[in-house]
Amino acid sequence: MPETNSTPLPIPLPIPLSIPDTSVLDVLIVGAGLSGIGAARHLQRDCPAKTWAILEARDALGGTWDLFRYPGIRSDSDMHTLGYSFKPWAGRKAIADGPSILDYIRDTADETGIRQHIRFGQRVRSASWSTKDACWTLETEQQPSGAMVQIKARFLYICSGYYSYAQGHQPDFPGQADFEGAVVYPQFWPKNLQYHNKRVIVIGSGATAVTLVPEMAKTAAHVTMLQRSPTYVVSRPSEDMLALWLDRYLPARVAYGLTRLKNVLLGMFFYRLARRRPAAVKQHIIKLAVSQLGDQPDAARHFTPSYNPWDQRVCVVPDGDLFRQICDGKASVVTNTIERFTAHGIRLASGEELLADVIVAATGLKLNVLGDIAFTVDGLAYNPSQAMAYKGMMLSNLPNLSMAFGYTNASWTLKADLTAGYVCRLLNYMDRHGYHIALPKGDPAVAAQPFLGFTSGYVQRAQTLLPKQGDRKPWQVHQNYLADLLTIRWGRIADGVMQFSRSEGK
Repeated sequence: MPETNSTPLPIPLPIPLSIPDTSVLDVLIVGAGLSGIGAARHLQRDCPAKTWAILEARDALGGTWDLFRYPGIRSDSDMHTLGYSFKPWAGRKAIADGPSILDYIRDTADETGIRQHIRFGQRVRSASWSTKDACWTLETEQQPSGAMVQIKARFLYICSGYYSYAQGHQPDFPGQADFEGAVVYPQFWPKNLQYHNKRVIVIGSGATAVTLVPEMAKTAAHVTMLQRSPTYVVSRPSEDMLALWLDRYLPARVAYGLTRLKNVLLGMFFYRLARRRPAAVKQHIIKLAVSQLGDQPDAARHFTPSYNPWDQRVCVVPDGDLFRQICDGKASVVTNTIERFTAHGIRLASGEELLADVIVAATGLKLNVLGDIAFTVDGLAYNPSQAMAYKGMMLSNLPNLSMAFGYTNASWTLKADLTAGYVCRLLNYMDRHGYHIALPKGDPAVAAQPFLGFTSGYVQRAQTLLPKQGDRKPWQVHQNYLADLLTIRWGRIADGVMQFSRSEGK
């Protein structure tokens, strides 16, 4: 993604901007992406006396929006909910492109001096908790030297996302070595890949595939989206006309807040409708897709999933760009399975061979938990997959640690914002009462359930890694913003499950 040439000057802060590695920080944030920068801003505003820093394994901030460089990279959520609660989205497009989102994150980091707290090239390998000292000790590997450094912090805040930056899901296709063209993966897009006037096959039907296909079709000879099974695809205007109207007549924060509320409520309404009346919503989505494809052959077959809406995430295409490229003959959809790669393309189980110069394997993500950090608590290994999620943001019997994990049916940042606000409330509560340790105490009587209810492949492949959720509060993971608003923002900190204590070492 292109770098912006204009960077706002940081505003001096009343707290130290450079803290020695040997000091004990109050809060250590892991990850300088959308969640990590948001968490830092909440700390600045709500816990101004706290010392903190951000560890980022890469040499740039932005997380996903800096890592992914494939053509057409964009959000599939509107920016009035994917944006921060404290910083209005000023762009005209509600479904924004990746470079614009990255600029938004960078602006947030620069305008209040957050960037100066980021320690780049610091990959956290392990974290050890000492109850006696009420402190985390992290072993971090400096990039690219590999030197190991210790950093101590009283509270650990994991904002590293939920998938591996080092590796995506890469199936071993039979005969892949025989293909004479280029095979590329969206997560590791080659900088100088040439596909102008070339035949392209994109394997996949998820959010990445429906983004890549219409963008590559603008200059490729032809792009084929090869899917094993169809996905729900919904067209949505790239611009929110009500938001633009409100921006014209109201202060920016008021207009942004109203649009954000509108989009939250609409999203919740359509999600609930889909879960209550899945058959009717399914037919409606399919009908909308087919109507945009005109007389395209097999349109219904290629856009009729075998599952109900929101069993997997619904894909959004701004202004129907995917459908438009199909109607124009620049792109097409094939629903079949791969028998093997050939020298000149892919042979399908049906016997048909699709010819290609470039094959893009948009085959999904590889999930991880808590940044693949090895955790120990008082010398004993801690396994997150055996833990239960407390309000979807802390883990049972893991002290002084929170994680940012967003919604699967709405914008990630809605939950990340709530989590950051809760962490600040928790830290201030502990300070007022002289506590050093906050621990969500696990309850063996609570029945375990899957952390995520999605049937998507990337979720199912990670079930043995993910923590569990419970069958009752506060162990349930709500996919509902208003329910979390009541529980997280306005719920009691001392709820009887969160156990507080003072350290012997203090």
